[in-house]
Amino acid sequence: MSGASLTGRILAPRRKLNWARLRGPVTIIAIFATVFATLQAISPGALAYFDVTSLANGGATLALVAIGQTIIILTRGFDLSAGAVISLVNVTVASIPQETLGGQILAAMAGIGVGAAVGAFNGLFVGFLRLPSIVVTLATMFLVRGLTLLIMPSPGGMVGSDLTALLTGDAVPGFLPSSIVVLGLALAVWMVIKGSRFGTALYAVGSDPEAAAAIGLPLARTRFMAFTLGGAFYGAAGVFISAQIGAADPLVGDPILLQSFAAVVLGGTSLAGGRGGAVGSVFGAYTLMLLVNILLALDVSAYYSTVVEGLALLIAALVGLIGPKSQIHLTLQQITRRLRVRRAVKVQREGIALPNSAPSPAGLVDATHKGLARHQTEFLRMVMPSWAIFAVILIVTQLVFGGSTIFSMHFYNSLIALTSFLAILALGQGSVVLAGGLDLSLPWTIAFCGILGAGLMNGSNEAAVWAVPVVLAVGAVIGLLNGLGVAALGLPPIVMTLAMNGLLQGAALVYSNGTPAGITAPALRWLMTGTQWGISPMIPLLVLFVAFALVLLTRTTFARRVYAVGTSRRAAFLSGVNVGRVTVTVYALSGVCSALVGVMLTGFGGQASLGMGDVYLLPSIAVIIIGGTAITGGKGHYLGMLGGALLLTALQTLLTGTTLPPAFRDIVFGFVVLGAILSLRETH
Repeated sequence: MSGASLTGRILAPRRKLNWARLRGPVTIIAIFATVFATLQAISPGALAYFDVTSLANGGATLALVAIGQTIIILTRGFDLSAGAVISLVNVTVASIPQETLGGQILAAMAGIGVGAAVGAFNGLFVGFLRLPSIVVTLATMFLVRGLTLLIMPSPGGMVGSDLTALLTGDAVPGFLPSSIVVLGLALAVWMVIKGSRFGTALYAVGSDPEAAAAIGLPLARTRFMAFTLGGAFYGAAGVFISAQIGAADPLVGDPILLQSFAAVVLGGTSLAGGRGGAVGSVFGAYTLMLLVNILLALDVSAYYSTVVEGLALLIAALVGLIGPKSQIHLTLQQITRRLRVRRAVKVQREGIALPNSAPSPAGLVDATHKGLARHQTEFLRMVMPSWAIFAVILIVTQLVFGGSTIFSMHFYNSLIALTSFLAILALGQGSVVLAGGLDLSLPWTIAFCGILGAGLMNGSNEAAVWAVPVVLAVGAVIGLLNGLGVAALGLPPIVMTLAMNGLLQGAALVYSNGTPAGITAPALRWLMTGTQWGISPMIPLLVLFVAFALVLLTRTTFARRVYAVGTSRRAAFLSGVNVGRVTVTVYALSGVCSALVGVMLTGFGGQASLGMGDVYLLPSIAVIIIGGTAITGGKGHYLGMLGGALLLTALQTLLTGTTLPPAFRDIVFGFVVLGAILSLRETH
């Protein structure tokens, strides 16, 4: 194929003004108008200028973030660090002296610069080092969060009144809010970008990277610039919200991550890249804000806001996937086909070695298990580094604290009790990653199941007998829904599990009314914190769990199918593996493991708390990567993951015993993850 024809194929969707191109923007504008009219209909009075200003200011931050996220998604990237960047910019702006207008302008420029710098950091790893954007930006999220808390661990600081008036006041008094002007300038910048050579490359790289590379477009530089520009827009959003609240809050950006993806998808931008635009994302942001305002107008609890945001993300993503080639359509076809040939399959199954009742085909087993069955060198290269570094950390711990620190049973009781959480999560998250997926719903699966379990047990050992199985079943259902969304509906794992995380957050808030009640059963409390003959009961239980996990992921037909799917979904499907069933199963397993950790955490602390699972998101992925597992799936071993869990727990114990602030732990974990994926990128 000639370069000219490739160029034509890539650029044709942008030059062709037809309904297919206009459908997204027209649809979101129509949805926005409908939602706005609904809000007007249920509001007690007519819309006044004050209301217009309030609405414009209320959605501007999310709209700016959505523009930045759109630029990145157009290149087939994802940025999980957006909310953390906004928090960092917020504390940076509020920390700069602003007695004069010049100081306030300097603070605003510094905020945008900080956002661009973080974006460039992400772009360096994603663009030039070709690392997965999800893992890179997740690690960056924790790095930035730790840095933010180091700068300002609690709300404080001040933003100058002139900057507040400039961004959130009136551009034309009584007629035009300043926030509308800000968004107009942001969209003007977007239109310049879109019409430039870089804009052409942006869409081309997202539409067909191989074709774009074939005609000489710079893939690495385009992705780098996309993340840098996206970060600059996050910086602008951080400056705006700083002016809006007039101070700094190190957690101000946390809720924005889910909202930004929902706004982008609502705006018609394809998560597969190469289609969409910032104008639709801005309307998507305001549509989402209006939906939340409708809830408030109907006197519905604000706890439902994350539920609405999660549902909006799922529905918008599903609408974007509808079509004759969508996974939904293919799933329906497969169900119909299976119903028609069920009898024929039963007859033929006796003469065909299907993997439902037999090991995977020999060739596929060799391809996916050569590291486990035939090449011990590669097995050691995957597993041993985490254990070797763990040993080094133990030695450093002994040197730092002296005495008989690492030679006491008390040290190992605490170490293993704390490791048990990550070891269990490693089985669930590890299975998902080995199958080529990722579970971002883990934090609030842990929290929701922990809150549910504590409420059901309420201090009773007798209730714990039936409450724990119920909670584990709830976790399985959560994972089942995640798996069905990914396998049957074709939703990207990041979208499905991030939306589920938001839904569970809302469910936890509604169930507990914002204040979790109930206490754990005494037996569970003893199990997590007690001792018997000087040994923690968790030690033999963890040994049994590790043995179970090793057998499950190395010696079973399920393991062979998981590795096969992670190595190549298409090859696994052609070899007779039920890819959908495997996908659903690994997510269900992750849900059960997360629920179990939620129950254990209530036993460890005596009760449940909101957000108690947040600290486990990055570590659950870190232990897998550090343990030598390929984040793209198909390669890894549970022994390596276990070594990663011990390593991180020992590192956390070492850091906790020093005078370093707690926020430093997130920074260290972030760098550990980045270092691990850098060292393993050749094996991906």
